[in-house]
Amino acid sequence: MKYTVGSITAAGRSARTTFSRLRLCALIGLVAMSGAALAAAAQVRGIDSVSISVNDLERSVAFYRDVLGFVPVSEREVAGDAYEHLYGVFGLRVRVARLRLGDEAIELTAFLTPRGRPLPADSRSNDRWFQHIAIIVSDIDKAYARLREFKVEQASSGPQLLPDWNPNAGGIQAYYFRDPDGNFLEILQFPPSKGAAQWQRRDGTLFLGIDHTAIVVADTAASLAFYRDELGMRVVGSSENFGTEQEHLNNVFGARLRITALRAAAGPGVELLEYLAPRGGRPIPTDTNANDHWYWQINMRCSSVREIEVAARRARSPIVSGGVVTLPDATSGFAQALIVRDPDGHASLIAGDH
Repeated sequence: MKYTVGSITAAGRSARTTFSRLRLCALIGLVAMSGAALAAAAQVRGIDSVSISVNDLERSVAFYRDVLGFVPVSEREVAGDAYEHLYGVFGLRVRVARLRLGDEAIELTAFLTPRGRPLPADSRSNDRWFQHIAIIVSDIDKAYARLREFKVEQASSGPQLLPDWNPNAGGIQAYYFRDPDGNFLEILQFPPSKGAAQWQRRDGTLFLGIDHTAIVVADTAASLAFYRDELGMRVVGSSENFGTEQEHLNNVFGARLRITALRAAAGPGVELLEYLAPRGGRPIPTDTNANDHWYWQINMRCSSVREIEVAARRARSPIVSGGVVTLPDATSGFAQALIVRDPDGHASLIAGDH
């Protein structure tokens, strides 16, 4: 039915009034939605991969393949206006190699132009740009021997067995080391009573897959507001770790950490590492760009990128891309994406088809 100004019937006025009230109620309901409710509508479906910055792509692919058992899957080179807006870097041209280990994946990214700043040589495990992936092994002694055989740079003094007095971490064995670019990595072995069933395989495979990526944060509550309330991940565990084993693992004297584990429906998890002591870890530089070599990125999949954008803007999280970017081709495996930062500056790429 069409209504014209000056000729509105009573039925038309009634319908209009009803519509206005419904719209007002809808607006009131939207304004009243909590951050958690928005996240529930826009939550990420899973973590697709973790991007790691490297200098020499061929050298890094060889390291992850030959030393750690990763399987190269694909390689692509991206450039152009859409990618410049996505990453917030003008004139970029970047090579990306995708590799798998078990069911999980990483992406090694090497910027051809512009070249970024190097990872600080004195980086430590409590600096807030610290991030690693936890590679699960079936036998940590054999894995450590293999790393020593390839003369891999150590970051821990040796594999550490976390003590039984810590019920959530007791029995886990872990060790930090570095890749050829100085990026931190971890090998970790779960005892039979801990970890997912897939990490208990004993079929002769040494390097099994990636359980999580760990990031150092200044405040757990602030980080949970981002990963849990904004992105819809769920908390699956927590512990407070300290003692000589933790100090030797992190190579930080007096290390005392609050550790919180989160997961989406699929893929590896995200582990928040808050150093309760010492508190002197350096923050991520505020002018960090995607081509800087301390830059890592968690690549997430979601049902609606635009709903994630709404949640991010509502929470005032920094959006590197300015907004949702539509990509011109399918080389990246997704149609739309944006990059958003958590309260400490760690980056997440949120990708989807709409």
